[in-house]
Amino acid sequence: MTSPLLATDPLFAHGVHWPELLIVVVKVVVAFGALLVAVMMMIWFERKVISDMQARIGPNRAGPYGLLQSMADGIKLFFKEDLIPDQADRVVFRLAPYLSILPAFLSFAIVPVGGFVTISHHTFELQVADPPIGILFLLAMSSLSVYGVMLAGWSSGSKYPLLGAVRAAAQMISYEAAMGMSVIMVVLLAGTLSTRGIVLHQSQTFFGSWNLVRTGIVPFLIFFVAITAETNRPPFDLVEADSELVGGFNTEYSSLRFALFYLAEFMNTITMSAVVVTLFLGGPDGPTAHVPVLSWLIPVGWFLGKTLIFLFAAVWLRGALPRLRYDQLMDLGWKVLIPVSLGWLLIVASALVWHWWCLVVAAALAVLGGLLWRSVRVGAARMADGDPAGGVVVR
Repeated sequence: MTSPLLATDPLFAHGVHWPELLIVVVKVVVAFGALLVAVMMMIWFERKVISDMQARIGPNRAGPYGLLQSMADGIKLFFKEDLIPDQADRVVFRLAPYLSILPAFLSFAIVPVGGFVTISHHTFELQVADPPIGILFLLAMSSLSVYGVMLAGWSSGSKYPLLGAVRAAAQMISYEAAMGMSVIMVVLLAGTLSTRGIVLHQSQTFFGSWNLVRTGIVPFLIFFVAITAETNRPPFDLVEADSELVGGFNTEYSSLRFALFYLAEFMNTITMSAVVVTLFLGGPDGPTAHVPVLSWLIPVGWFLGKTLIFLFAAVWLRGALPRLRYDQLMDLGWKVLIPVSLGWLLIVASALVWHWWCLVVAAALAVLGGLLWRSVRVGAARMADGDPAGGVVVR
């Protein structure tokens, strides 16, 4: 018999046999290999783009146009000496890098990179897995990735890595709530937790049915800022603020274990860029022409093109913006992202109940937000005048 959970994937519509299992294994191997190659290309791409922004040449020695520079750096790290501090918790110290890299790959496994392909009468999706609770799985993996950073800093037996780990925990709370509420808006519109279902829900009309438009752009902006903080990308790279913490949580790591953290950061960047394309930009959806041969490559091309835009945006932000102070990051998360995402969630939910009802909710939120902002400004002004109690100061 076929499980109702497996029946959502057309590959398992007629049961599970050795051809289906072989296709699944091939999809896992291809996805993992493609992601590793994408990480190598992303490292080269970032170094080249930033060097162009700074009027430099960038990598140009290893391979044509420096394409093999990432491979050369990986080989160098592989043969370097692996050091473990005397005060470190050896088991946790060794485990932490894998807790950072595994969630990045598992999150990418539920991303649909194309449409459907039929080989030898077996039709399957161009994604590793499509669980009915894919969005919950994504949120779980994004929350789990911070454990690798936390355990790496705690197990190093040094104060500077511990400070970087504590920053990671506080930073996670500030942006995870806003990111979760922006994802909830997408789920409310699509009516499903499946990533494939969300993509199909946006494929009714090109661009017009994308969640970028249907949610009013604000959740997309909140989600993009949140994933930039989650992947520790500038200007939110406070976890690895080397000007303040020597190197952050990975200070005591070397050789292959340091390479795993480096790999996890760039893999997370690629994965979350693919996720934002899936949730808000229709995934592989786009104008298609009837091509009798290899027509399944056109949606893949659309998906890669959209993802590349966000990868360039991540590199552009790194080259253009200075690092925020830690208090500025906390203010952005708690005082801007969370209130705005909560208010916009109420507007989207009310619009689903009744279109005109959202105007009433938006007006009420505007009034309450204005009053709250005014009270915060008055309180800050009194604190600046030296009156913490808010009373009258006699000068």
